[in-house]
Amino acid sequence: MRKERMSGEGTDRTNISAASARSQTRNTQGGSSFDYLKTILLVLFVGALAWIYQSIQPPPSKTVAVTAPRIKLRDGRHLAYKEHGVHRDEAKFKIIYIHGFDCSMLHSPFPSFLSPALVEDLRIYTVSFDRPGYGESDPDPNRSPRSIALDIEELADGLGLGPNFYVFGLSMGGKITWTCLKYIPHRLAGAALVAPAINYWWRNLPEDITREAFSQMYPADQWALRVAHYAPWLTYWWNTQKWFPVCNMIAGNPSILSRQDMEVLTKLGFVSPNHAYIKQQGEYESIHRDLNVGFSSWEFDPLDLKDPFPDNNGSVHLWHGDEDRFVPVKLQSYIASKLPWIHYHELSGAGHLIPFVEGMTDKIIKSLLVGE
Repeated sequence: MRKERMSGEGTDRTNISAASARSQTRNTQGGSSFDYLKTILLVLFVGALAWIYQSIQPPPSKTVAVTAPRIKLRDGRHLAYKEHGVHRDEAKFKIIYIHGFDCSMLHSPFPSFLSPALVEDLRIYTVSFDRPGYGESDPDPNRSPRSIALDIEELADGLGLGPNFYVFGLSMGGKITWTCLKYIPHRLAGAALVAPAINYWWRNLPEDITREAFSQMYPADQWALRVAHYAPWLTYWWNTQKWFPVCNMIAGNPSILSRQDMEVLTKLGFVSPNHAYIKQQGEYESIHRDLNVGFSSWEFDPLDLKDPFPDNNGSVHLWHGDEDRFVPVKLQSYIASKLPWIHYHELSGAGHLIPFVEGMTDKIIKSLLVGE
């Protein structure tokens, strides 16, 4: 009887051990499967992060062959420039042209739209330059509203333009002209702002008018500016991705052009022969960084400015078309109304490309230089 009992106990123990082993095996297998799944998910998550990081990183700027004359700035960068008119040493009036968004020094209106007779009569010298990252000017990773004004001052000194000179800015170049009035007013003889771009986040703009003006933009353009302002690290990705509509200016959508702008471009030709020159260092260093700086949080806005010519030894003129579909005239006229020292010219039926309308560049230059 004792032997049978022992035999039964041994059998029970064997059964328990087998069951325990099977249970442990199942637990081990279940744990291994769960660990494997966690590993797979972790790898996928890290891979997704890496892909996202790579997608939003702009490529490095491209090295370009230099064909234009350039001056060297204090920080070692170079600015490419192009001169027109009478020789600078013989000139009575010296004007620096500041180009707009997605343009270059080759897009100055002066060579083709400033009459030779007026140039000779008034002894006018003009120089245009590639802003940092455009054309053949070195990029500036620290570009800011202030830095470009100081670049312009250095350009003038490098060319020996004397203590005072004029600035003429179109569109985004007009916005930069505000920075010249802020940071180097003592160097200016006068300034012309033509259809200057507006930063919708300038703190002194009235909220109701600003909201109304912003809402009139195409949704794609609203989002492009929001990204540039709130998430500049996403600007490259946003304007190169294929999921959502990108900025109409970058896409070249003609629907944003006014009737007069369409007529101007029809005469000039819709495809610029110099288009490849503009972005040869890459889209990020030229147009994307331009958006980031232009629509960042500035440390001032135009309504902060004081009269740069309290002794009437110079003048500031702002020209804007009432059919401009790039920059809202209502907001522009508000800015001008709050700065009594601005000579405001609102043009009926005019669009954004005012200097390229026959006769308009002469008119703007004569009002700036001789008050006509």
